Amino acid sequence: MHCVFCRVKDSKVTNSRTSKDGGSIRRRRQCRSCGRRFTTYERIEITPVIVIKRDLSREMFNKKKILKGLLRACEKRPIPIIVLENLVYELERYLHDTNLEREISSAQIGELVLGKLKDIDEVAYIRFASVYRKFSSMSSFLNELQSLK
Repeated sequence: MHCVFCRVKDSKVTNSRTSKDGGSIRRRRQCRSCGRRFTTYERIEITPVIVIKRDLSREMFNKKKILKGLLRACEKRPIPIIVLENLVYELERYLHDTNLEREISSAQIGELVLGKLKDIDEVAYIRFASVYRKFSSMSSFLNELQSLK
């Protein structure tokens, strides 16, 4: 590992610690040349999940977009942001753990989000569904409300 101060390649690890979530290792290092200390992190490299959009274009999965949509659906609802962040985290873990092909449609992601959101808050569920499913009439909106009963 190169020293961040003098760029010499020789450093030693003085302390290693696993992160709380187990996803990375924090290492304190000391340069053998200049003696200064610095921290490095070792993380597992995860293959990105590709989302197939409705127009068949592809883009990398972006958890910020999901969280933004959830925040909009949960606006003025008594839902702590940590609950939504956990929902997005669980979704991301699920996608990485189960998606062997590394491609998933946006429709599948939307259904997964709706399934989790339904258990959290019904009003937020309807709001998210109205945008995600593109309700075009009052009857489609009412049909969704009937399915909740």
